[in-house]
Amino acid sequence: MTESDSFDAQLTAFVLRSTGAATISRTEVVQSLWSGYGQIVRCYLTGNAAPSVVLKHVRWPDEQAHPYGWVSDHSHQRKLKSYQVETTWYERYAERCADACRVPRCLAVEHRPDGVLLLLEDLDAAGFAGRRRSVNDAEVDACLFWLANFHATFLGNQPDGLWTVGTYWHLETRPDELDALDDGPLKAAAVELDRRLSASPFQTFVHGDAKLANFCFSSDGKQAAAVDFQYVGGGCGMKDVAYFISSCFDEDECERREAALLDRYFKFLREALDRSGKTIDSRALEVNWRELYPVAWTDFFRFLQGWSPGHWKAHRYSKRLASEVLNSL
Repeated sequence: MTESDSFDAQLTAFVLRSTGAATISRTEVVQSLWSGYGQIVRCYLTGNAAPSVVLKHVRWPDEQAHPYGWVSDHSHQRKLKSYQVETTWYERYAERCADACRVPRCLAVEHRPDGVLLLLEDLDAAGFAGRRRSVNDAEVDACLFWLANFHATFLGNQPDGLWTVGTYWHLETRPDELDALDDGPLKAAAVELDRRLSASPFQTFVHGDAKLANFCFSSDGKQAAAVDFQYVGGGCGMKDVAYFISSCFDEDECERREAALLDRYFKFLREALDRSGKTIDSRALEVNWRELYPVAWTDFFRFLQGWSPGHWKAHRYSKRLASEVLNSL
């Protein structure tokens, strides 16, 4: 992390006003946002109960520079909406997430002509300082537990103000990648894949970018919290589960662990639904979502093949599931 060199008087005033702190002793850049849309900064405070807070400072860039070459007004508008969605998420929905699907508390929001300021609880200070590049079984369970409880919390809810259909690779928001897709059968099946996922009678909210990098872990790795809600919206929970598994394991592990991972997720989901008191037929939900797991994986694979052909996730396991799904249509 590096010291922030762009923390001006207005940002300082916003943080102090929102927290009641006396001063900001120092700041550090946690990360820059994708394609030059701002940065996330940790602010260390004095004279406040919280030792630190995190400021997500989103700025609309003058020029767009995408690492994979996708620079278009469509992609820019998608990013603008993603930050609007994330702001709505924190303002209207985040407080509904209990400890079982922990998210940072939103402390303040400020809309600006050139962007938005999101002031959030610092999950590091709250006991979730762990980040992982690889995971053990306990950490996998922590993430699957989080996803199951998140999906149970919002099952049957309408994603008002969020993406109607969540995930950053949703077909409707990715016409450029579909046009670039050089796989005829997969391209022809794209609409039907999307239809099947959206036709599930068991719709919930999906995180939309539930990769390992967006989970923060407790010191023992047994609890997880999640960040980055730019693509939260409606959908089948299998989209999150398939994407999470794809972010953790190579093709051999995906093959070997698929059944056990799905069993763990559905165990956690049944328990979460029981606690929620919702009148949901959990057996019917599980049957439906298990059938849609390979469809969700293939939908993401469809995006990958148009976005970044040769990506490491476009491996033998992905191709096998896609082939089976396409043959079943």
